[in-house]
Amino acid sequence: MFNPHPRLERLNVGGVHDVWVVDDVLLQPEALRQRAISARASFTAAPHNAYPGLEWRMGADVDAPLAEFFMLHLRQRFGARRTLSMYSRLSLATLQPALLRPLQRLCHRDRLGVEPGQCVAACTLYLFDDAALGGTSFYLPRRPVEHINADIRRWAQMDDAAFTAEVSTPPGYLAASNAHFELAAVVPAAWNRAVFYNGSHFHSSHITAPDKLSNDPARGRLTLNGFFICRSAAA
Repeated sequence: MFNPHPRLERLNVGGVHDVWVVDDVLLQPEALRQRAISARASFTAAPHNAYPGLEWRMGADVDAPLAEFFMLHLRQRFGARRTLSMYSRLSLATLQPALLRPLQRLCHRDRLGVEPGQCVAACTLYLFDDAALGGTSFYLPRRPVEHINADIRRWAQMDDAAFTAEVSTPPGYLAASNAHFELAAVVPAAWNRAVFYNGSHFHSSHITAPDKLSNDPARGRLTLNGFFICRSAAA
């Protein structure tokens, strides 16, 4: 399923070198897109997290080869020595700006409740042809992260109007620096390209043309997302 000889490129994000861009990830990427098209009714809304669209949780037939690919080619590069758990999902970003909740208008981190001595890695694999649907952007906090975290907890309790008044920007996807975060890097989307990154990085889908979003896997922003909780090598 996965290319045994991938091409990896390291990306510098604010002096931290744990973002990796991998091209030609799948041997037959169209097969996974066709699977999504055939089972489009399996996608459901994701109200429990920050993802602005639809999701379909994958099973062992995808999780196992993705976990093996991560173990063989990426895990050591993240300073990890054992994968404790992982899962993957097919995702479709669909929400128009006016429907975004406050936290969906910001970047976020994938922490997944990790314990001391653990770390989180994540990946996004692009399964669409139109690069204008957007890649992935990474951000650096402009203030101490503990202050940012306190604001995020407060923003999570706000309604849309209160949040809009506080940040003084209209509803929309984050795709540029603002008063709280500095845009550090953007990985453009490309067919069968994946970006693997440390989940502690602030990141976001880099969506600048939301009018192109669709709930049709054949033409929408279809991605395979994976999340890996690992034992840190130093632990």
